[in-house]
Amino acid sequence: MDPSWKEQSLSAFLLLADGRFPAGGHAHSGGAEAAVAAGRVHDTASMAAFLTGRLHTAGLTAAALAAAAAAGGDPAALDEAADARTPSPVQRATSRRLGRQLLRAALAAWPHPDLHRLRERHPRGAHQPVVLGATARAAGLTPAQAAGIAAYESVNGPATACLRLLGLDPYRVAAELARLAPQVDAVSADAVRAAERGELPAASAPLLDLYAERHSTWKVRLFAS
Repeated sequence: MDPSWKEQSLSAFLLLADGRFPAGGHAHSGGAEAAVAAGRVHDTASMAAFLTGRLHTAGLTAAALAAAAAAGGDPAALDEAADARTPSPVQRATSRRLGRQLLRAALAAWPHPDLHRLRERHPRGAHQPVVLGATARAAGLTPAQAAGIAAYESVNGPATACLRLLGLDPYRVAAELARLAPQVDAVSADAVRAAERGELPAASAPLLDLYAERHSTWKVRLFAS
């Protein structure tokens, strides 16, 4: 084995988990904008509650899909599984749009044949967690690392959105994310075990689905979703 493998995979992990990776996630709030408008998220404490709920529902499901794809699962079957776990048409469209943008960035960084095949089979975009897992595999990452990135993204993106929407203290937002870190690790581990058993979770978050549909009708909004 190449002795630099661990360093390479760590760099790839950090790159994929970095919000500056040009995959389009910075333009999406993960339901936070609608939650703020509804008054459910209005300060750091309510943001933390929102992030916790999102992590254990949408985050768990995304992490398991990413882990399964990183383990070499059939992308077509996993994409269908993601579709079945995304009842909101707006959420489905958003996930595919993000998947398409992520795949474009991934192909520039890791032009792996599997990623080219994924683009050919899903010209309108596969679901984002599936693309994330396939990208992780192409970059030499493990299913556990792919799950960790997906779980982390499920809270980091919305936290950044809340920071922008509410003008929260960035130090307190960072502190809440740090407090969530053990739960992110636990959710990632649960996701990997579920993927290994072939029993993908279908944790539901109906309010996030309702928020997505409502948000899509707004004429003025800061985030795309």
